[in-house]
Amino acid sequence: MRSDAATVVEYLGGLPEERREALQAVRDVVLDNLPAGYEETMNWGMISYEIPLGVYPDTYNGKPLMYAALASQKNYMSLYLTAVYAFPGAADEFEREYRASGKRYDMGKSCVRFRRLDDLPLGLVGRTIAAVSPDAFIERYEQVRAGARRSRL
Repeated sequence: MRSDAATVVEYLGGLPEERREALQAVRDVVLDNLPAGYEETMNWGMISYEIPLGVYPDTYNGKPLMYAALASQKNYMSLYLTAVYAFPGAADEFEREYRASGKRYDMGKSCVRFRRLDDLPLGLVGRTIAAVSPDAFIERYEQVRAGARRSRL
């Protein structure tokens, strides 16, 4: 469910209490572990953690590079972790650790779906958020983008 909220506070304030509390708890973990250089904003109708265009403007779509995001969907909540799929082996390691936590694993392309806060291993979320600096994320983005250009030639 896309939101038209202009601020994170407005977005959270528009949610039912149980969802607001769950997303706020995940947001706290993200903010506590977010490397310097990423910025929390409202973008794409969700809470987004991204590299500002003022820092890195050379994106394929002219929008900031999204590192992570939080959203309330119709039937679940989502935590987007783009770096999990950006780095070789990271998705497998994330899944292994997630399953070892005993929590319900429900993940699509970079999107962890959860219905309750208890479905998320918050320690793993924090470690995953802390794992990639903006410089490393930009470097990987440029590698992937260069590879995509070469494959089109």
